[in-house]
Amino acid sequence: MDCYFREPVKHELIQGHLKMGGVNAAGEKIGANSLFFTRDGVPWIGTMGEYHFCRDERENWRTELLKMKAGGISVVSTYVFWIYHEEDEGVFDFSGNRDIRRFLLCAREAGLEICLRPGPWVNAECRNGGFPDWLTRKDCKRRSNDPAYLRLVERYWKRLYEEVRDIPLLMIQIENELVDDADHIAELKRMAQAIGFSASLWTATGWNSAGGAKLPLDEVIPMFGGYPEAPWENHREKLPPSSHFFFQRMRNDAAIGADLMVHSGDDGWHLPYERYPFATCEMGGGVQIGLIRRPIIRPMDVYALALVELGSGNNWLGTYMYHGGTNAIGRHTPLNAAYCPVRSYDFQAPVSEYGEIREHYRLLNLLHLFVTDFGELLAPMEMAESEHRVTREDTESLRCCLRTDGEGGFVFVNHYQRLDSLADIRDAVIHTKKVIFPKLDIGGEICFFLPFGIRLGEAFLEYATVQPVCREGSTWFFTEIPGIRPEYRFAGEMPRTTEAGKSSVFETGGQRIVTLTWRQALGLRRIDGRLYLCETEDLFGEHGRLHAASGKPSFSFDMWETDRFVTHQSANEDAEEISTEPRVTFEPCEPPFEPPEVFSQYLEQGGSGKISWFRVCADRPEGFAEIRDAFDVGQLYADGTLAADQFYCGRSWRIPAKMIYGHECRLALSPPKDYYYREYDPEKPEM
Repeated sequence: MDCYFREPVKHELIQGHLKMGGVNAAGEKIGANSLFFTRDGVPWIGTMGEYHFCRDERENWRTELLKMKAGGISVVSTYVFWIYHEEDEGVFDFSGNRDIRRFLLCAREAGLEICLRPGPWVNAECRNGGFPDWLTRKDCKRRSNDPAYLRLVERYWKRLYEEVRDIPLLMIQIENELVDDADHIAELKRMAQAIGFSASLWTATGWNSAGGAKLPLDEVIPMFGGYPEAPWENHREKLPPSSHFFFQRMRNDAAIGADLMVHSGDDGWHLPYERYPFATCEMGGGVQIGLIRRPIIRPMDVYALALVELGSGNNWLGTYMYHGGTNAIGRHTPLNAAYCPVRSYDFQAPVSEYGEIREHYRLLNLLHLFVTDFGELLAPMEMAESEHRVTREDTESLRCCLRTDGEGGFVFVNHYQRLDSLADIRDAVIHTKKVIFPKLDIGGEICFFLPFGIRLGEAFLEYATVQPVCREGSTWFFTEIPGIRPEYRFAGEMPRTTEAGKSSVFETGGQRIVTLTWRQALGLRRIDGRLYLCETEDLFGEHGRLHAASGKPSFSFDMWETDRFVTHQSANEDAEEISTEPRVTFEPCEPPFEPPEVFSQYLEQGGSGKISWFRVCADRPEGFAEIRDAFDVGQLYADGTLAADQFYCGRSWRIPAKMIYGHECRLALSPPKDYYYREYDPEKPEM
């Protein structure tokens, strides 16, 4: 199979038109033009991850932000939920887990830039989209320039500004998913600036059902997204194959928030995409499990989607959610959206609501490392589509595209479609007009990108059948791709192959080329400016020391030192090993109390069925309790308070033992039912 590409569409580089720009906390000048973002005038691709401070315990913030940093995130994005901070009109609360100031300071201490999303309406599966209940009863038109509404927003934002006024903000997003009121977006930005809010970059969500959202010209950068599933759909049918798994130029995804959007009128509006860089704020790091739709998100769902977006021209990698969370319970009502669990907002994210690392954290880190070190080269490159257009139903053709400057670039290939199988491709030959790659066999569930025609220091790489990862001075790191033999061809040299399944090092043109195995690459981390490799633990740094995300006190790791990886032992090697597997007992019991209706309504979904109650005990606070048996809705009460809950989707439910140890805990499980969309085999529920 031969693959050729169309000529890339050349876009005029427009500069100086966007009404934004400024200096970040490090003194770097931040800006944007019509194609890419810049830092001190240099093309730059940001890596942004969503983590909601008020959906976690404040004592966890610093550690979890450091995990994000170790995963290659450079910008943390967080919503501010109005309902969390002014549940009663005129009574503001920025204490405890609502202390946004403390969270942002933790982010700065972790070395992260900040994207603030202050609403005032946010969605985010929050009750009323984040509006306080009292606001919904006011005689005003919300999400509009109604003066009565704007006065309330201004009062709230002035109070919020008191908390954040001296903390540098890289980016501020105005509103969320407002598709048809450019004047309101403009007024909110004007109001925010008048209050004192300042950021280098101002953004708004750009998706809509037709033509893109109506946004004030050049006042905000439209940000886009895409999810591997749509839990907001209120039906039980399998969705058609997602277009997010083949390469295309379209930025806008009309499916996001389709349950909330009003279709635009026939006024001919079309968002002028050519004036803005392609940026995403909501590439799905997972999706939330809902009552009616309970998809199982697999690591490749997330990685393939992100890689396809990058190949399609995305120049800002924003993942939602990157870190899951737990909803607070308000003084008057639960604060969750009605179709979601009361407490759990895990989102099947790269980092779970309880801080556990998942496989897509490791996969996304490969992209984060790459754009951090190669972003200056990649960002100005245009996307060139395959000559053979692939539709979402096509499972036979090679899915690929280029990012190129006309001389060199990267070939992006995706051989993965969520919940569908793609035919294996044998002897694929990729023609870039500058080089012809050797024949490739592409099979199984893989996606990757290959470099061609790029300069590595003094060496010119004509092509390679490995994926670039990062660099360290004159050393360039690549990873083998499962099932593809590593081969390099440098100018003036014969092709050079390395042994599959083994790491290797060679030198050419004064540059050192390191080929990592796929498993090694998944364990590669950049922490405090150094490269570390650990295949058994997910490392992060804190106070100048390495830590394992699993909590294991002793572990070995490799650190890159000038020309090779050198093995070291953690500084905690003498620490006592503590089992992370507690002994947890589940003793059947009578219902200890009648749960409030706002909680019991979930247990009673889908018709009759006896609810089973258990007394739960754990012998230590470390580790997790695990519920493997199938159920419909589960709720854990600690000392009479709802501490955790879950809608069963086919995977076991993991609960931190510290929620159980030392507490009087009761667990309620409603029996398995079939009123919802599911992706697991009831005969084999454990995935």
